[in-house]
Amino acid sequence: MAQNIYDQPDFFAGYSQLGRSVEGLDGAAEWPALRAMLPDVGGLRVVDLGCGFGWFCRWAHENGAREVLGLDLSEKMLARARAAGPDTGITYERADLDQLSLPQGGFDLAYSSLALHYVEDIERLFGAVHEALSPGGHFVFSTEHPIYMAPTNPGWSIDGEGKRTWPVDQYLVEGPRKTNWLAKGVVKHHRTIGTTLNALIRAGFTIEHVEEFSPTDAQIAARPDLAEELERPMFLLVSACR
Repeated sequence: MAQNIYDQPDFFAGYSQLGRSVEGLDGAAEWPALRAMLPDVGGLRVVDLGCGFGWFCRWAHENGAREVLGLDLSEKMLARARAAGPDTGITYERADLDQLSLPQGGFDLAYSSLALHYVEDIERLFGAVHEALSPGGHFVFSTEHPIYMAPTNPGWSIDGEGKRTWPVDQYLVEGPRKTNWLAKGVVKHHRTIGTTLNALIRAGFTIEHVEEFSPTDAQIAARPDLAEELERPMFLLVSACR
């Protein structure tokens, strides 16, 4: 089973205070770019892999999705999602993405936001998602960019102005890495961009769009702290089709 860091009280308390946890999709700088990669969800059967507080599930439901299934390993996340409503139209279930099993052809859209870097066996997951999608179905996801991922032996340092310097240490050395983010010993699985994209191709997907997230000038004007994101991509956004 994957590491269930989100159910640790200290981690969950810290995560709950993040902008994206409080403001939802509007608090996620990458959401406009990710939303532009989505098909019209009206009438679609949707599964959210790593649904967290259920923000995307509620968005899909509000925008006409026929069925919405939110999956997460964290009971605390699922409890928060269920409490936010609505009472019908969305189903939340506990699931480990490293052991994912879904009905064949049961969905038209699979979505995932910042969960795949916690998955060890990405080949297995992509295969399971491919089987779960109907012909022509879409898979749209974001993941932590591999050049951003903090390694066990950090390759960045702090310069004289208190900023991180890059790049990531040993980019081509793949595998689990530990970082201290909201809690000590958080395990993330480092993969190169090539490994991720080739795993999609081997699973049978056609890659439609790849984006290394960069904030727009308008976003930086509204939130000057986002200017740091121009130093390196923080997120990798991908759209693929079955």
